[in-house]
Amino acid sequence: MPMLGQGTWMMGERPDRRTDEIAALRTGVDLGMTLIDTAEMYGDGAAECLIAEALGDRRDELFLVSKAFPHNASRDRLGRACEASLQRLGTDRIDLYLLHWRGPVPFAETVEAMEKLRAEGKIRHWGVSNLDEDDMDELLEAGGSACATNQILYNLTRRGPEHDLLPWLATRHIPAMAYSPVEQGRLLQDEDLSAIARRLGATAAEVALAWTMRSGQVIAIPKAGTPAHVRDNRRAADLVLSGDDLAALDRAFPQPRAPVPLEML
Repeated sequence: MPMLGQGTWMMGERPDRRTDEIAALRTGVDLGMTLIDTAEMYGDGAAECLIAEALGDRRDELFLVSKAFPHNASRDRLGRACEASLQRLGTDRIDLYLLHWRGPVPFAETVEAMEKLRAEGKIRHWGVSNLDEDDMDELLEAGGSACATNQILYNLTRRGPEHDLLPWLATRHIPAMAYSPVEQGRLLQDEDLSAIARRLGATAAEVALAWTMRSGQVIAIPKAGTPAHVRDNRRAADLVLSGDDLAALDRAFPQPRAPVPLEML
């Protein structure tokens, strides 16, 4: 998986933005941001359809990630949910298929259903999203050792996972994927972050994304609705933050003093 990808939450829902969104996705792939993250929930499948329209002719260049609703994560329903996503995406396989968040279906049943899809060639890998450390322990106890990632809310203002979940994942060589790495754009208005970015000759988005990816264990999946925004995000992959830069960011955005439950949007 590339360390920097493209998110698609709330994309494909407004006709007046469709041309820009298609151009943004294609620009990102041109720049090497070939991981595309989506979900059946996003616009009730509209984001998956947008991806097919934008990148259907470039499928073999992509690493496609999609997510299933928790109520679809059973042995009876997951196959149908996956088939529907495959049709909307216009492809015969999903590279990484995730449980979107924990629901009522037992983990053992979801693992069984995921492994069946993998054996059928409909997905290449599977993982989870929005699971905290105790959930991950339970997943592995239920036979989920093949879990390839945990997609979580993580950014400069959401540092709780650094206490427990991120070390747990790193110990088991499971990469994390950070959604909303610029806090849905709110971080771009932060004066401290903007001052650090100006000193580095970068944008606030570049610094926030570079910080998220600093360990090499976290994949960032920011959403960008225009080619210019995508280019800004892409520059973050080349930005190296020094020890002094990281210390300044720690002062501006301190880690919580104690573990906190995993947050989600």
